Amino acid sequence: MKISIGNDHAGTTYKTAVVDYLKSRNIEVINHGTDSEESVDYPDFVHPVAQDVENKTVDFGIIICGSGNGANMTANKHQSVRSALCWIKEIAALAREHNNANILSIPARYTSKEQAVEMVQVFLDTEFEGGRHSRRVEKIACK
Repeated sequence: MKISIGNDHAGTTYKTAVVDYLKSRNIEVINHGTDSEESVDYPDFVHPVAQDVENKTVDFGIIICGSGNGANMTANKHQSVRSALCWIKEIAALAREHNNANILSIPARYTSKEQAVEMVQVFLDTEFEGGRHSRRVEKIACK
């Protein structure tokens, strides 16, 4: 499995925890995020993740910013991206099961690092249910 990750200054320590977890599972990580806590613009680090997902060079993306909203909005500008803003593992599971989300957006200022890693684990280990959800997911992208 290959994951693309991006973050702004609010998500730097979260990214480190997530990357450590991913590497413990022998998952390849492409790091597009900043490694500094100095203020940066989140779109500069999110667009490359969304492009990796859009181009299918990775299996999933993970994006992290303060509220998760700006990163999520940025990622969802890409047509084949279904980014889900999650703050608990149950929402991460539903994002995969019902929405076939391919990017997990984490709000660093509103969740703990432990919760973030738990959400990543659930997000990666949960399969899309398909069925009635497929019809809905097919209607998400603008045509």
